[in-house]
Amino acid sequence: MTSEPPAESRLTRITQVVFPGTTNHHGTLFGGEVLSMMDSAAFIAATRHCRMKVVTRLMETTEFAQPIPAGSIVELTAWVTGVGRTSMRVRVEVVTEDMYSPARSVACSGEFVLVALGSDGQPSPVPSLSTATLADGDAGF
Repeated sequence: MTSEPPAESRLTRITQVVFPGTTNHHGTLFGGEVLSMMDSAAFIAATRHCRMKVVTRLMETTEFAQPIPAGSIVELTAWVTGVGRTSMRVRVEVVTEDMYSPARSVACSGEFVLVALGSDGQPSPVPSLSTATLADGDAGF
């Protein structure tokens, strides 16, 4: 399932450079590194939505579309695409660009499910994701 990003104010963006210490023997970003970055971006997007403690429950439909070479700039964009009673579904896209060229392309994308926790450490209800909120760009934070 692919969803279009909402208004700019509802996006979480993280930009990083791929240094050699995060690459594999092929000189490209190690898959575990990009998953960690994506999980962090999903965590921030979910936390901004509910302003509660959140934990990752599920990573699914992760697609590695192309390798990300050392020296690339990567931009992760994350946004909440849906909510349940205590959970939030977050889409994360990783765009790569060569440091010395404006060309950009989606290198990786995935869906994450995070659960909000109350002060007792148990799942706790989260705010709804209304169509009106998405349409007017109000981020709710």
